Amino acid sequence: MVQATRSKLIVFAGLPGTGKSTLAQALARDSGALYVRIDTLEQAIRDADVLRGDIGPAGYVAAYAVAEANLQLGQDVIIDAANALEIARESWRALAAETGATLVEIVISCSDRDEHRRRVETRGTDIPGLVQPTWQQVVDREWHPWTGPHHAIDTAKVGPDAALLEIRRLIGTA
Repeated sequence: MVQATRSKLIVFAGLPGTGKSTLAQALARDSGALYVRIDTLEQAIRDADVLRGDIGPAGYVAAYAVAEANLQLGQDVIIDAANALEIARESWRALAAETGATLVEIVISCSDRDEHRRRVETRGTDIPGLVQPTWQQVVDREWHPWTGPHHAIDTAKVGPDAALLEIRRLIGTA
């Protein structure tokens, strides 16, 4: 179903510790868009005692449903997830096409390996019960090369304020 109002589906992607959640949250605060964080959904599923450990795609499936309902209402939606696998990215692309939303894919990276490692090893969590990955788990994580159009932001080269300004320009709110 294509809606009359063209909402935006803004998909943030990147490995843990790159700064994607910081940027996605700041954009959500500034724009009023619905913020959907996969880590939050996955931890809620674990807390419900339904699934434990690796819960597979459950968090992404739940996020897809929440995003779809809100896009159909004409709301802008921000997705905060690693989106490490092409299948996850394809799902967001399909959702944008199905709902008539404008899709913006933003890949956040940190090219300075030492800085990235420092961030991973020193960060806390704002989600009760969430166990953050170790540096080795981040390094070993499966990551499919990006095949579709996207915008890349390297947080080793651009500070948070400049990155947020660039993102606002990308989505037409700057």
